[in-house]
Amino acid sequence: SSEGNILDDANAIEVLSEAKIVSDEISEKQKVADETQVEIDEAREGYKPCGAYNAVLFFTIRDLANIDPMYQYSLSWFIGLFVRSIHGSEKQTEDLASRLDVINDHFTYSLYQNVCRSLFEKDKLLFSFLLDCRIMGSETKLPPDEFSFFLTGGVGVAEKEVAPPRSEEWISQKMWRETCRLASTCDAFFSLPEDMVSDIGPWRAVYDSSQPHREALPGKYGEEGSLSAFQV
Repeated sequence: SSEGNILDDANAIEVLSEAKIVSDEISEKQKVADETQVEIDEAREGYKPCGAYNAVLFFTIRDLANIDPMYQYSLSWFIGLFVRSIHGSEKQTEDLASRLDVINDHFTYSLYQNVCRSLFEKDKLLFSFLLDCRIMGSETKLPPDEFSFFLTGGVGVAEKEVAPPRSEEWISQKMWRETCRLASTCDAFFSLPEDMVSDIGPWRAVYDSSQPHREALPGKYGEEGSLSAFQV
């Protein structure tokens, strides 16, 4: 009977005891769930750089449609390729940062290979350049002013006023003006016009070379670490 003192009712006491046990179990499970959620949030935060990096890759291949309308790639295809890289990349790494580097490297190469299969030969080098620039830009390794100079020759940039070397007909007016604008754009080349005027011979040798991009730059510009990979 439930009348009178509830403590005298054995059934009611048993029900309350069971309810207390269930409540304690729910509280314990909720605590575990909260701890698990914290771990999931921490893991999500740890993988955010990987997501940001691969977003750069996706928008890079999306822009290929500006070159040719046939170059279009779906997000589902991109995600599928990324998942395969997660499973196919090396998993024995020291920490999360190393793991993310492995995934990014594996996926970048896989994406490059797969996209190149669908490109005309003439567009593959352009894709490589675009991909490299986007990656460097996302890692703050490509200063916007230097990249803009590379694309435009520094049009609109105030030129450093330095007279060109005398009797050097191989240096056109356009070439010299761009050299002076480069000095105004990039600190690493601030004294380039003066350095060329003071010793033009080594620069002429680079100019006359059949492979000037493989020649060591004269003076301090050829010293290791003096210029970034993009500046060289």
